[in-house]
Amino acid sequence: MHNDAAKAALIDAGRWVSEKGWVPATGGNFSMRTDQGFVVTASGHDKGQLCPEHFLELSESGEIIAGLGKPSAETQLHLKLYELQPNTQCILHTHSVAATVLSRFIQDDVFSVTGYEMQKSLSGVTTHLAPLNIAIFDNDQDIPRLAERVAAHHLNTPVVHGVLIRGHGLYAMGNSPFETRRHIEGLEFLFACELERIKLEGTR
Repeated sequence: MHNDAAKAALIDAGRWVSEKGWVPATGGNFSMRTDQGFVVTASGHDKGQLCPEHFLELSESGEIIAGLGKPSAETQLHLKLYELQPNTQCILHTHSVAATVLSRFIQDDVFSVTGYEMQKSLSGVTTHLAPLNIAIFDNDQDIPRLAERVAAHHLNTPVVHGVLIRGHGLYAMGNSPFETRRHIEGLEFLFACELERIKLEGTR
């Protein structure tokens, strides 16, 4: 995909994610793999009001080759996820309430659910009877170090649909903007269901 087409797709995704309330303030960051390398959102912009000038163009090695502003520090995690899953074409990082709260409430290093039909909204998932697992990593201001922890986890348990960062949010991955958006919507539904289940269990 050409850089301009990738920016247009991410602008559209930004409006959609913003309407859902999953990127408050100037939170979140988006990226896409392109024929030239990558495009990523520059830091500090409302994701519901993105314009072509709000993106940076990166080479395949991650060096800035065009654009104004600075990339989010979390760009290094995006690049690591692309490296780990070469089929990934789009990554959308969001900050929903459900994802943020659950990632802090769950003490384990994985969000695991089973029994929900919506699990099958994720590529490769064919049954609601098998557990769906999304790895959770403690937040870290040292993004290269966080990226290496994700890579180490991937060696034993491949990262496929995305990862949760504790108290921070979701990084969703897909082989197209459409698939990534579907993964976000499916996962957010599951996060919301589990949050409601936890609340209801607490009232018993």
